[in-house]
Amino acid sequence: MENKTKITVECTIKSSLDKVWNYWTSPEKIMLWNHASEDWHCPKASNDLKVGERFSYTMAAKDESFSFDFEGTYTEVIENKSIKYVLDDKREVNVDFIAIGDIVEIVETFEAETQNSLELQKLGWQAILNNFKKLVENN
Repeated sequence: MENKTKITVECTIKSSLDKVWNYWTSPEKIMLWNHASEDWHCPKASNDLKVGERFSYTMAAKDESFSFDFEGTYTEVIENKSIKYVLDDKREVNVDFIAIGDIVEIVETFEAETQNSLELQKLGWQAILNNFKKLVENN
C-alpha cells in the first residue's frame, strides 16, 4: 500500500459550534461558501450526512467554461466533532471541529492528488475554508 501525502488546512472561527456544523453540512449553506475564488461558485449541493451515504457538490466557473462534481462517501460522522469521508478517487479526508468557548477550530486533512502541485492543492482548500469562515462570521 502506497504512503499518500497528506495536506492539512485549518481556520479558527468566532461562532458557536452548532452554527459552524450547520453551515458546514447544510446543502443550502454549502452552495454559499464552497468555491476557491470569486470567479467560481457551487451551483448544486446534496448531502446525506450518514455513514455509508454520499455527498455531491458541483463546483463551476461562473463563465460556464468548466465544472466538476466533488463527490464522496461518509465513513464516520460524529455530530459537532468530526467527519471522515472517502472521495470517489479513493482519497481520504478528515475534518475535525474543536470548540473552545465561542471559538471553533476546523482542522481538515486530505490525501493529495497527483494532478496539481501540493502548494496549489493547499492554497485551494485553504481558500475554500477561508470563504467558509467569512460566511459564518458575517451571518
